[in-house]
Amino acid sequence: MLSIILHEPEIPANTGNIGRTCLNAGSSLHLIEPLGFILSDKHLKRAGMDYWNRLDVSRYKNFEDFQGQHPGARIWYATTKGGRCYTDVGFGMDDFIMFGREGGGIPEDILRANPDRCIRIPMREDCRSLNLCNSVAIVLYEALRQNGFPGLQQSSHVLES
Repeated sequence: MLSIILHEPEIPANTGNIGRTCLNAGSSLHLIEPLGFILSDKHLKRAGMDYWNRLDVSRYKNFEDFQGQHPGARIWYATTKGGRCYTDVGFGMDDFIMFGREGGGIPEDILRANPDRCIRIPMREDCRSLNLCNSVAIVLYEALRQNGFPGLQQSSHVLES
């Protein structure tokens, strides 16, 4: 299963929306502390709707705690500092995709230690970044597309004209 890591997320509504996306995509969500909110926050629950209690979500005290619990995990680091486009890498179904906090991204020391795994979403040069929820959805669904959307409904009742 593809997994999303949020490194020190700050905005509860973003995390709630990302949790909803993860559940609908069949992915797990991993939260690395410190969090900028408490998990019972009403904005997180509102954004996650009634999905939050069904989500496979894990918390870690720090990145080292995550690494200790997932030794050898293949992690892609989504960053505006990434050298490769997210569509130019091959995602595996057991991969993790990490996104940083809204105010500062993934810490530089983590990025410097993993330059070959840093990916980016192309955007205009005069723009800083996309919303975290949108970034997660873009990259996660590309990874799912590359793997044939396993376990996801790909068609439904088609409207007739």
